[in-house]
Amino acid sequence: MVCRVSTTLAPAPQAAPTTAAPPRRRTRVLALPEARWALVSLVAFLLALPLDLGGAPAWTHGALYVIAYAAGGWEPALEGLRALREKTLDVDLLMIVAALGAAAIGQVLDGALLIVIFATSGALEALATARTADSVRGLLDLAPTTATRVRDGGEESVPTADLAVGDLVLVRPGERIGADGTVVEGTGEVDQATITGESLPVLKRTGDDVFAGTLNGTGALRVRVGRDPADSVIARIVTLVEEASRTKAPTQLFIEKIEQRYSVGVVVATLAVFGIPLAFGADLTDALLRAMTFMIVASPCAVVLATMPPLLSAIANAGRHGVLVKSAVAMERLGEIDTAALDKTGTLTEGTPEVTAVTPVAGGDVDEDALLALAAAAEHPSEHPLARAIVAAARARQLPLAPVEDFTAAPGRGVTAVIDGRTVHVGRADTPEGAETTVRVTRDGTLLGTLALTDRVRADAAPATAALTALTGTAPALLTGDHAAAAARVADATGITDVRAGLLPEDKVEAVRDRERAGRKVLFVGDGVNDAPALAAAHAGVAMGRAGSDLALETADAVVVRDELTAVPAVVRLSRRARRLVVQNLAVAGVFITVLVLWDLIGHLPLPLGVAGHEGSTVLVGLNGLRLLRESAWRAE
Repeated sequence: MVCRVSTTLAPAPQAAPTTAAPPRRRTRVLALPEARWALVSLVAFLLALPLDLGGAPAWTHGALYVIAYAAGGWEPALEGLRALREKTLDVDLLMIVAALGAAAIGQVLDGALLIVIFATSGALEALATARTADSVRGLLDLAPTTATRVRDGGEESVPTADLAVGDLVLVRPGERIGADGTVVEGTGEVDQATITGESLPVLKRTGDDVFAGTLNGTGALRVRVGRDPADSVIARIVTLVEEASRTKAPTQLFIEKIEQRYSVGVVVATLAVFGIPLAFGADLTDALLRAMTFMIVASPCAVVLATMPPLLSAIANAGRHGVLVKSAVAMERLGEIDTAALDKTGTLTEGTPEVTAVTPVAGGDVDEDALLALAAAAEHPSEHPLARAIVAAARARQLPLAPVEDFTAAPGRGVTAVIDGRTVHVGRADTPEGAETTVRVTRDGTLLGTLALTDRVRADAAPATAALTALTGTAPALLTGDHAAAAARVADATGITDVRAGLLPEDKVEAVRDRERAGRKVLFVGDGVNDAPALAAAHAGVAMGRAGSDLALETADAVVVRDELTAVPAVVRLSRRARRLVVQNLAVAGVFITVLVLWDLIGHLPLPLGVAGHEGSTVLVGLNGLRLLRESAWRAE
């Protein structure tokens, strides 16, 4: 039995109750050497800057600049030299050379700023990589380390890694299942949202399949292990995330895609500007000064800043509106998507059941409020999600709950309690798979009425899917592990026609990759552990933050902190605006560089004027990029 999803739109999102999870193992920021060196470089620069601008003696800030250069520049310089050994040249080394060149002609502050930017960027990239790895490792904590194996009528506790296909495992109430297998005895309700994304615990009886890492809520189960623990669904999720992260196309900003040719071109041209005049008898100092001026005006500072300020401004603007975009690369990728795919439970829906109808039996002696109050009183001692929803509905109507006696709960059958001396039973009715969840309320064996519960569609789900359709030109796809009937109802409510239901995590990945192989750039939006592989495999991934799993939050390129689904198309629009500004800035920077380079080559460009032109173009493109900080940049066009 699963909860049907109503087509009634929900009110403002509310926090969903969460199951206790193992403690997270997070890499501390300063545990990363890249972060420590970047911090030293930044602190030294910030200490030197006011001294330099304030006209203090050179010795007071000179040593601090040296520390900033050394701490932030040694690693990219080393990597650049290693690249040279492999006969390649990258912008990192070129920027180090440009920074040193700037210092050589007295522009120490400009060079130090360049070093600090590069060091900080490298530290943020290292942190993002480490945090993703933390979450992948933490996912393994979902599966228990030990299991109770039953042999010859006795029980023994063994490591789950030692379980073999065919072993019989006892799973008590409240325990996580240690291996994928089949129930051979017992009845229980299992929370398997981590695997399938279903919003309610699923009733498991003899013959039903269960998954490692899912939580047995009520009733003891005996499970026959059907798959080696190393090949369980939860283990395959880990593998899928790791593989997707490794095989995903290298994430590079636009300018980085041409860095090799540009870097080689600048180096060759600088050597030519220096060497050719010398060959014809030019003065060494004049040739060196001209070459240094050429390197300064041709250096990619303005080009780098042409790219970063718009993207960083877009990130800041998105953050103000509750969307955390993790990097400039992620922001750029969001604007490239041309199709979208969305999870259902917790993404298009709230992910928790709500009472949507209270129906007393015609001609009975209770009305709606009395029926709901009676059911809530009986369910009050229970921790079942349906019980919490019924109690919450009664409290919303401010109904008094009578005290109960002799409370009992039976897996798959509901709860029984004595209220005012009469026996009240509340349990699920047998309804078709995927239909609305119906709860029957009886008193002393007489049916009093029914309650209907649904996982309601978010209020902004339909507008969000419509906006994504307008942005990409194609309607989003719905990819869910829930049943087809529940998926169809959500699709009807949101205008989605492409629906795939009953998917395991690897099926979602394959659905995303099918679209990628067809030449599409897919945006995937999800929230659960089972969505993490698809988030990693997609061109861009967005996680719903309020109820999102740790792995989904770390794997995604962006997180919607406030759970506002309309923020997804909004951040895509913002990214596209940022990309347009990047193109504008690159054109401006290209014009400045071309004019200054030709001036230096054909005529005689004074060094101060060259530096002024170079810095002026840098300031101009930087200010242009800051336009995306305005509130109007977030709103729809």
